[in-house]
Amino acid sequence: MQQIAESELIINNRGAVYHLDVRPEELADTIIVVGDPGRVERVSAHFDKIDYRLSHREFNTHTGYIGNQHISVISTGIGPDNIDIVFNELDALANIDFGTRMIREKLTKLNIIRFGTSGSLQADIPVDSMVASTHGLGLDNLLNFYKYEKTADDKAMADAFVSQTKLDTTITNPYAFSGSEKLLQKFGTGFHKGITVTCPGFFGPQGRVLRLALSSPELVDRLTHFSFNDHRITNFEMETSAIFGLGKLMGHECMSINAIIANRVVKEFSKDSEAAVEKLIKKALEALTAS
Repeated sequence: MQQIAESELIINNRGAVYHLDVRPEELADTIIVVGDPGRVERVSAHFDKIDYRLSHREFNTHTGYIGNQHISVISTGIGPDNIDIVFNELDALANIDFGTRMIREKLTKLNIIRFGTSGSLQADIPVDSMVASTHGLGLDNLLNFYKYEKTADDKAMADAFVSQTKLDTTITNPYAFSGSEKLLQKFGTGFHKGITVTCPGFFGPQGRVLRLALSSPELVDRLTHFSFNDHRITNFEMETSAIFGLGKLMGHECMSINAIIANRVVKEFSKDSEAAVEKLIKKALEALTAS
């Protein structure tokens, strides 16, 4: 097995991974990821004990305990490019020996759960409700840079998506990954279930028009009407497909939970999005730590 070069895995002077500035002993095996750096404090406020508070760039990390459960919460910033950084560094912390720069013989499986905000693509999923993602369908191209074999089901979903939405594949080649069935079972009552579409931007890629015209102006409506077997698209945002894809390839259990703060079908925005996020944090932590 070849040693990983210093230029490929960057370790700083305190023995921490470059972007997150976290050392292996400062990370739990159960990790909550949030986009907003300020949301880390809101999640860890529910911890019984905090052992580490770390901050570097947009990446804030708190690690502690709820009861006997060891948990970290980390901010990723926005977008699949940031997820690429965070997930590769989380996996390195768990599965690469920083002393020898070699992959460990025994790999650690992490539980990683996104607590996010999102826009609904169905009229019957109102603002201030919550969604647990069964699948992530990516329009962001991130996973296309990695070598992997697509499962028959994931390929069929992506192919059906292209066919039904008439997506221009010169813009993007979509991919699909399912989330963790084990973690999904924890989020039952109170959560809508469905496919989350991940976009590489907030405005044009999500069909918003300010001053610039769209190349695919009908895409949002087509997302709403997409169906595959018993699945429909519930919402879209900017992280879930990258989380599910990288997590699956690395062997981790991944889930994505979102507070719906906008409904793109009925054109509504939450009157109190902060309350919606707090409701999500409390309910998701209860579900996650339940015995």
